[in-house]
Amino acid sequence: MIKFTKMQGLGNDYVYIDCTQMKETEVNDISHLAKIISNRHFGIGSDGLILICKSKTEDFKMKMFNQDGTEAEMCGNGIRCVGKFVYDKGLTTKTNLRIETLAGVKELKLHIKDGEVETVTVDMGNPIFNPIDIPVISKENPVKDLKIKALDKEFIFTCISMGNPHAITIVDNVDNFDIQKYGSILEIDEHFPKKANIEFIEILDRNTVKMRVWERGAGETLACGTGASAVCVACTINGVVNEGEDIKVKLLGGELNIKWDDRVYMTGAAKIVFEGEFDERKYK
Repeated sequence: MIKFTKMQGLGNDYVYIDCTQMKETEVNDISHLAKIISNRHFGIGSDGLILICKSKTEDFKMKMFNQDGTEAEMCGNGIRCVGKFVYDKGLTTKTNLRIETLAGVKELKLHIKDGEVETVTVDMGNPIFNPIDIPVISKENPVKDLKIKALDKEFIFTCISMGNPHAITIVDNVDNFDIQKYGSILEIDEHFPKKANIEFIEILDRNTVKMRVWERGAGETLACGTGASAVCVACTINGVVNEGEDIKVKLLGGELNIKWDDRVYMTGAAKIVFEGEFDERKYK
């Protein structure tokens, strides 16, 4: 039996398994397990699976898998929950943590209230603009005017990596936008060799942006921390928000506070939903 914890950051929910006391290989066929666990009808139900592991060089290591079983580089909402998990479960007493991910080492600052983590600030690192490194097929650097047609619409994208690829486009009314119709097509467009997370945004004022996200491998989710970070950077380089100031990003699951001052800093909540255990043998 494997114990799990269901957690969410702004509704971006993952199933977490503590692997710090076991070898990663003890969790069999992680890709398949992620698909079964994530299923909202026949499994626990989540946007994916996250393993919290030992690290040889940092405080902890995060391994993240999407609903479709693919391993992802990073998740801003997911890593905030990692911070809450390791502190609230007594795996550490530190309030400043370094977490190893496929997108590099991320630094976390835990904000404690009544002995538990309430919010977490994540140093998301420097945005990546080089199209080869995002990756996106474009001759621009930075990529600010990528035109892609999907069905009856043409979109203009700004493309940025925050350790994973993001493509951001402005729409007139994000609430009424058919994200299922267009997101599923744009995610796999030929311009994105490793697919892309697609952010549809509406500018509310110079410090506030409303966003919906179509995540590669997961479809529309309630929130995306790396996406909100990329949106802040994209809006800044396009001159539609105030440079160097706190930007409030309003998502379906709540709000994130993002600031780009050389590096990108994201602050948001992290919560435990429920805990349980499952028999791994039933998932083979």
